[in-house]
Amino acid sequence: MFSTIIGRIVEFDREDRVRMSSLSAELYPALSTSIHWGIIEAEFRLNEIVDEKLVSNISIIPFVGDQCVVFQLDNGDWELPGGTLEAGEQYMDGLKRELMEELGAEMRSYQIFGQFHCTSSALEPYRPHIPHPHFVRIIGYGDVELVADPLNPEDGEQVVAVEVVEIDEAIRRFQEQNRDDIAEMYKLAYVLRDEAKQSGKN
Repeated sequence: MFSTIIGRIVEFDREDRVRMSSLSAELYPALSTSIHWGIIEAEFRLNEIVDEKLVSNISIIPFVGDQCVVFQLDNGDWELPGGTLEAGEQYMDGLKRELMEELGAEMRSYQIFGQFHCTSSALEPYRPHIPHPHFVRIIGYGDVELVADPLNPEDGEQVVAVEVVEIDEAIRRFQEQNRDDIAEMYKLAYVLRDEAKQSGKN
């Protein structure tokens, strides 16, 4: 089982419910330290309780069966689906929109497993409706169905490929781009999803 290779990161209480524990810095070094995305400093935390007024972005590690989905932009980079919420948009509505725009996919399930607690050093927010300087980016895993081509809105990033691959291949592609943070998110999502399936929660 994959989770026995990379380490268990969940526990089961007497009622057989999943309870998240702290990440292993040895197994998830990128997610265990501060991450810098330009002017943003972020700290990842295992947490499924959301303070909606702080949410700026939402992302998903998408699965089709036991395989996961990745997409490629016209600059050659591989990415995970998700993005910034629009003004007045609920985060689940934003996720559904992003899935159609970037994958041409419909969401069948979604489970939040973590959040990036972010601080921006910019003088003004990225967009007027986005919390500033402190905000949260939600990350979860879920099942999707690929139903169409990506919408590729003109004002957004242009997707040139959507692929369903084994977890090891997804991790390899992100590691080759030096995106260890995304590689570890895929690895973590795979383990959590497998644990949930084993416990009968999925």
